[in-house]
Order: sequence, then structure tokens, then C-alpha cells
Amino acid sequence: MDYLPAEFFTMEDFDLAGKTVFLRIDVNSPINPETGEIIGSARFFSHMETINSLVNSKVVILAHQSRPGKEDFTSLEKHALTMQRILGRKVEYRDSLFSRETLTRIARLERGEILMLENTRFYSEESSIDYDLEVMESTNLVKKLGPMMDYFVNDAFPSIHRGQTSLVGFQRIVPNISGKLIEREIRSLDRFLKGKENPKLAILAGSKINESISVARNFLETGTIDRIMTGGVVANAFLWAKGVDIGKKNRDFIIKNNKNHEELIGICRDLLRKHAKKILLPVDFTLSPSGKRHANGDKIPEDQILADIGIDTIVSYIEEIREAKAVFLNGPMGMYEFADYSTGTSEVFSAIARSGALKIAGGGHTLSALEMLGLMKRFNHLSTGGGALISYLSGETMPVLEALKASKKYFEGKIDGERS
Repeated sequence: MDYLPAEFFTMEDFDLAGKTVFLRIDVNSPINPETGEIIGSARFFSHMETINSLVNSKVVILAHQSRPGKEDFTSLEKHALTMQRILGRKVEYRDSLFSRETLTRIARLERGEILMLENTRFYSEESSIDYDLEVMESTNLVKKLGPMMDYFVNDAFPSIHRGQTSLVGFQRIVPNISGKLIEREIRSLDRFLKGKENPKLAILAGSKINESISVARNFLETGTIDRIMTGGVVANAFLWAKGVDIGKKNRDFIIKNNKNHEELIGICRDLLRKHAKKILLPVDFTLSPSGKRHANGDKIPEDQILADIGIDTIVSYIEEIREAKAVFLNGPMGMYEFADYSTGTSEVFSAIARSGALKIAGGGHTLSALEMLGLMKRFNHLSTGGGALISYLSGETMPVLEALKASKKYFEGKIDGERS
């Protein structure tokens, strides 16, 4: 489904100075289980342009961290401190969403002040409602916070595939506005999807085969790309579908981590039947723990896994990269975290970085590997999205973007976007 920034209100459409602006961001971050400290600040930095554009507004930040039952399901107190350190401005933390004290503090905000409220997922109203707008509008979250805001800016690109209350529940309460990050992400991804740069190459690798196979199917069936290059467990799934023996441990990994593995292998088999020439598969590997080279067709010992692509595959993949004019990268070639099995990822990622093509990358492990290799600045765009990125590229409906579109239709034509 196509989404155009012109279909949304943007921050340029309103004078936000002096206004109370609720800002929904996504700073869901890895947490050190021993210290409770936040690991990495990439998502905080991704929102800086939006927050700095609100320097003359009264800003109230809504965000979440993890989900109930997870070890990293924590308050946002340290997130507020991290944001404060990066911004160089005070970010006040409140340990509730809509207590009387919090509502009073919001009402007394001055220009330039920033308030970060509690983890939205601490409240059942956030995630227990299955995108029923009327039900959302009857929640305490919307009924109590809605009257406090003049505008609602949504900049939570990594959550655009979620239909939760703090993300979409205010669309008829006040004008919902697209933040700078969402604008930037959509324009960059659409440049790859719809741009005239050809040939287009999508590199789908890593261990999350469900997501990658969904993207592969959309890319191939819509004719968006010219080639798909595979690595990691994604490559293993396609090889299994092709009838190549990938070894017991590799099959067991796919089965254990994908309850719908039979369906996924079936989709791979169908894609290979229809688009065999467009799907590039490894021809050799490095095994673990032996470190030996393995060529397709050779017997794989039961105790070995396919840990990295081999030298022949690396050479052929680099040749494909040299020909490409646009490259989308999602996922490492193998177990890049270990030096003995990082060669494939290092060589392929470095070849992309050297390329003069349009280069877009996304996914947590992808960005981690690029950072480790010092290559992040060599890409045109690094997407903050994980599941959201995959869902967008798969052509799925995006609840947050639908809410932005609906809000513009609802408020457009009214004086300064105000409620009538």
C-alpha cells in the first residue's frame, strides 16, 4: 500500500510555538539485564530533528519500553535521562500517564519545557484494544490526555505497524501530525521502491526468515527488484526448499524458531519455481564448529551448522553488488559476532559501502554489524524500523500511517486545524 507524506499533516502545516504538543516517539532500546542501563542510543538520536523543531513548544513525550513479561519491561526514567544527555536540555520524567499530579504539571508547562511520561505499556488500555477507535476514545488514556493537547505529533516510525491506543487513539481528538523521522523514513524507502535506479538488489539475510520471506514475495511479485541475494538462515530456508541438504542442525533451527516452517518453505519453493533466476543463493559455506569449507551437495555432519557464506559465494555476490544501482540491505550473511564467521558479512557489507549505488539498510543486527565495521556513514539511509520496516516493504497496511491520513481528512479545512 502506498503512503505519501502529502497525505499527512506535517510540522510545517501549523504554528506550534507556544502550543502543548504531545509527541509519540519510539525509543524502545536494549537494556543491560545486569545494570538496567540502556544499551545504544540510535533511536534517541533519530528523533532529534523533530524534538529540536519543537523548541518553542510545550512538549509532552509518550513512549514505550518492551512489553509485559519481558526482562526489559521497565519505566522510562532512564530514557528521560538519556534523552536529556543527548538533547542538552532538561527532560523531566513523570512516573504516571494521567494521574492528577501529572495532568496538573502538563497544564503548567512553559515554552521549551519537555515532559516524558511513564511507559505507555504499563497501562492495559495501551495494548488490550484491537484498533477499535471508539473504544480507544473511551479510555482514560485518551479522555484524560486528549483535552491537555493542542496537537499530536507522531514520530514513532518503528511502531507504525502497531494499532495501539497511544499511537492511533487521538486521530479525531486533535490534528495528528507526521514527525520528521516518519517523513524521512517514508521518503527514503519509497526512493528505493519507486526510484528509477536499476538494477535494484535486495539483500535478505539474517535469522528472521518469516519477515524476509514476506518481503521477498512482495518484491518479486510486484517486480520491485531485479535480484534478491540471500544469506544466513534466509538462504538456508531457500536451499531447503530447493532440495539441497542443509544438515540436521540447520533444519532443526528453522523448525524450532518458526511454527509455520512448512508454510514458509512452501512459499520459498513457489518463489523459486516462479523467479529462480532472480533469487541468488550461496554455493558454499564455512561450517561451525569445525571451520571447514562446505560446498552445496557435500554431506554435512550432524554436529555442524552453516555459520557463514564461503569464498566462492562472496566473490559472486560482490560481482552482483558492483552491477547494482540501488541496494537494500537487511541481515548479516552469518554469525558475524564471531571473528571466525564474520568474513562473509564483512566482505559483502564493505562491497556495498564502496558501491556508488543508492544504499539503504535496516534491521538491528544489520546496523550493529555496520557500526562494528565503521560503515554506517557510507549509506544513504539507515532505517530505525525493525518489524515496521519489514511490514512497510511487504506492502502491509500501516495503522499509524492510516491514522495520520484519517486525521488530515477529519481536520482539513478547519481553521488552523482546530476542532470545530
